[in-house]
Amino acid sequence: MSQINAAAAGSKRELRKVFWAAGFGWMFDAMDVGLLSFILVALRKEWGLSAREAGLLGTVNLVGMAIGAVLGGYLADRFGRRPVFLLTLVVFGAFSFGSAFASGFVLMLLLRFLMGVGLGAELPVASTLVSEFSPPEARGRTVVLLESFWAVGWILAAVLAYFVIPPYGWRIAVAVGALPILLAFWIRREVKESPQFRRQKQERRIRIRELFTSYKRETIALWAVWFAIAFSYYGMFLWLPSVLVDKGFSMIQSFRYVLIMTLAQLPGYFVASYLVEKWGRKATLAVFLVFSGAMALGFGSSDSTAVLLVTGALLSFSNLGAWGALYAYTPENYPAAIRAAGSGFAAGFGRLGSVAAPYLVGVLVQADIGYASIFGVFAAVLLIGTVMLLLYGVETKTRRSD
Repeated sequence: MSQINAAAAGSKRELRKVFWAAGFGWMFDAMDVGLLSFILVALRKEWGLSAREAGLLGTVNLVGMAIGAVLGGYLADRFGRRPVFLLTLVVFGAFSFGSAFASGFVLMLLLRFLMGVGLGAELPVASTLVSEFSPPEARGRTVVLLESFWAVGWILAAVLAYFVIPPYGWRIAVAVGALPILLAFWIRREVKESPQFRRQKQERRIRIRELFTSYKRETIALWAVWFAIAFSYYGMFLWLPSVLVDKGFSMIQSFRYVLIMTLAQLPGYFVASYLVEKWGRKATLAVFLVFSGAMALGFGSSDSTAVLLVTGALLSFSNLGAWGALYAYTPENYPAAIRAAGSGFAAGFGRLGSVAAPYLVGVLVQADIGYASIFGVFAAVLLIGTVMLLLYGVETKTRRSD
């Protein structure tokens, strides 16, 4: 009995280390994505960028994330979750620091692309690692709570944007993105490889084609939802400060209001972490997707500060709650041998939506299309994703993690 208790205590310690390591990595990733939405406002003034060029800057980062998600997931199933996780932190941190010294638009495009590769690779690998260390009865809740670090990162980005960018400039804020390199040194010493990866490595080889044969139903549902949520999130949130400026608020006011809206992300994650264990992954995800679409419509058509703040906060609450449920849901759809690859391919396909959306918004804004219509597009895409989830998705709450 004492040996069993010791093993359980050891497992909990390992889970805590993995959870906090992945969480801080996730936080810095979110901080970088969030900062981009704020520095777009500054760069449009400093470098004289058009709305279309600003959209391209967001898009190229997401192209890198799409490539990184697929590559990172495949490599994590082949070589291990831990070494790939370490590599992604170093790649992301190094190019994030370099972007603080970008001298022009073209160089910034290149650096944002390389940052995106590291960032995109990290997210599916980190969620897979945490999922495999978590006990079955708390696996969904634990992965959603991991996703809550994304909200912390966005809040940190909003704080940096509000307090650092106006007096010191955007370069100082961006340079903070180098900190994941220090985190990688700690992970290398303290975090172990996933026990499920060690077992499956001895039992079977990776067969990517199983994603489209044995697990075709799961793949269809996941790819549809990933596309819908990535398209809506990156299209809406990367442009959020710019939307507020275009609605008549100053840059400082827009940063303050985005910070207020961002605070609503945390309760969204906490509610989702409870519901994925109470209702199940599929039902929770569907509800948050529908609510997110409704709030997108409300935010896009808002005509007063009060309505804008309320719908914006509820949009943050619901959209990020959906992200949390999706990250808990995705790895559970596949067995260990193809789990990281399945998660990475789904995330990579979703990034196609995140690639298209920021640039599309820039084109539509430049064509004088109103924000009510633009956010209506996001609501429609979210509804389609929900329908695909309900038709093809399977509930994974009681699935054994092998």
